[in-house]
Parts: sequence; C-alpha cells; structure tokens
Amino acid sequence: MPGMRAIEVTKANGPFQLVERDIPNPAAGQVLIKVQACGVCHSDAFTKFGAFPGLAYPRVPGHEVVGIIEKIGEGVPDWKPGQRVGVGWHGGHCGHCPSCRRGDFVTCVNAQIPGISYDGGYAEYMLAPFEALAAIPDGLDAAEAAPLLCAGITTFNALRNSGVRAGDTVAILGIGGLGHLGVQFAAKMGCRTVAIARGADKGPLARKLGAHVYIDSTAQDVAAELNKLGGANVILSTVTSSKAMSAALGGLAVDGRMFVVGASAEPIEVSPLLLIGGRRGIQGWPSGTSSDSEDTLAFSALADIRPMIETMPLERAPEAFERMMSGDARFRMVITTGK
Repeated sequence: MPGMRAIEVTKANGPFQLVERDIPNPAAGQVLIKVQACGVCHSDAFTKFGAFPGLAYPRVPGHEVVGIIEKIGEGVPDWKPGQRVGVGWHGGHCGHCPSCRRGDFVTCVNAQIPGISYDGGYAEYMLAPFEALAAIPDGLDAAEAAPLLCAGITTFNALRNSGVRAGDTVAILGIGGLGHLGVQFAAKMGCRTVAIARGADKGPLARKLGAHVYIDSTAQDVAAELNKLGGANVILSTVTSSKAMSAALGGLAVDGRMFVVGASAEPIEVSPLLLIGGRRGIQGWPSGTSSDSEDTLAFSALADIRPMIETMPLERAPEAFERMMSGDARFRMVITTGK
C-alpha cells in the first residue's frame, strides 16, 4: 500500500515521532485530504501532554489544516477531489445532542477535534468528516490560511458576535498569535482599535497591524487609559493571564463586555459592583463551525488580513512545537509538507 509520513505521539508527555503509515481510505461521510500546511497551535499541547479527557494514543496532532481533497467516501455531498479545503478546531458534531438539535454545533457535547478525537494535520494525509470542511479562497496560500482556521476564526467570530459596530472602541488584550489577528480584524471592521501588550517595543508593530492606540501594560494603568478614551465597548482578551484580564476589566464602558478567547485555569477577579453599576459582562467564545471558518477566510482575503508566520517542514514539527511553546514564534508556526 502507498505510504505517508506522519508525526505522532504514542503516550502522554511522550516524544514526537516521525513514522511511516499507510495512507488511509475514507469511510462513508469522510474525505481524504492531502495536507499542504498545518498550523501549530498552543492547544496541540493537549495531545502532547495527554491533557484532554478520553484522548487515545497513538495520535497525530494538528487542527489548523489546509490541503486538497484526494478521495471522497460514500455519501459525501457537494465536495469533490481536487478542491482546496481546511479543517479547524471544530472537526465534526453528532447532530443529535441538545446543542446540535438547536443548530449550535460548536457546543456539541460529542464534538470531534482533529488531532484529539482523530488524527490531525501533522501528516501528509488525513481523514476528516465532510461537515468539518471549509473552502479555501484562491487569494490565500496554504501556509497563510492554516492559522486562520483556529487563531483567526476564534478572534474574528468573537468580534463579529460581540455586537460592536463601526466606530466602537475595541481593545485587544495581547498581540501574540491570536491578538495580532484580532487587531487586524477589529481595525478592518471599522472599530477604533486599541492594542494592549507588555513593553513599549510592541507599539510600532501594533500600529502597523492597524491599532489606533497602543497601551503598554508594564508602564500604564490599562483600565485608566481605556477610560480616558471613553471606555472600551469590547475587550477581546487573547492572553492566558487571568491577572491581566482582571486588570483590564475596569476599562469597560457602560454595557461593555470582555470576550475571553485565551484559556487560563486561574480565576478572573472582578468586583460585582463593576458589573452591576455599568451593566458590564464577561463572556467566553469557542472558535466556530466550518461555515464560520469560511467566513473568516473570505473576510481575510477580502480585507487583506494575513497572519505573521514562520514555516518549517513536517520533519521539524517537534522544533516548531517547542518554538511555539517557548513564546519565541512570531507569531504562528506552520508545518508544511511540500505536497
């Protein structure tokens, strides 16, 4: 049988291993994707360290996948071999749980995640259910499109569902892998965009990305600076520091909300008086479905929004993962297969 290369993890906290596998055949409802690029996301650590319930090994990580349909299984509607597609964090849903019955597929209690529920994109080929597929616009190359399928959709979808309108003040807390895309989305949506990060050196980059105002959280009181601007209608928190989130909440305008997309196990501290007095709120946002991915990709192509990426070939995936985990990546690592 024809073979393929893949990077797998065989046990929790085990090493990444480059292996040869048979190229799988798609079952009913599945497609076989020839992978061209796969983004390296912090959530890939779930697979590496065994931190997700029910994770079975060996497992190939990767949920920011772009490639070309090689084969389709029985009963796959609409999609054809040769089409460019992407698969993001939302890798399938059951269709029968209470969330799915309401059409809220992203909160499906039996949701599938590439690289966790089934083998993901750290490989030359992968299988995916057809409902997880998103079409890739011609204007985006594979390596640029890959991070938009997780970091991109998460920030774009949170912003467009936040209720902000053109002219509103939107603060992006953190300008790393998610935040540098959030700044671009907010600016291109017509919002007065405030970037918040640590250090004066990040100011020029923030303005280059489209920020109208930059706040250095190491030298300025974030909440006070936001209040000087009239308060933020939305704060999009992309950081993993709950302390930084807590410090920014006082900068929300009346009826303002903080949308949390950066995961942290530590609690956010907030005074009930702050929430009650100004009708302020805190809300999380979990990525989106494949149709949301298509909207993200289409808007990015239309508005000329691109992630800042570093690429490495498949065999250097362990190095790419370590560079991402260390915070040295600027800003998203992408694995390429040469396919």
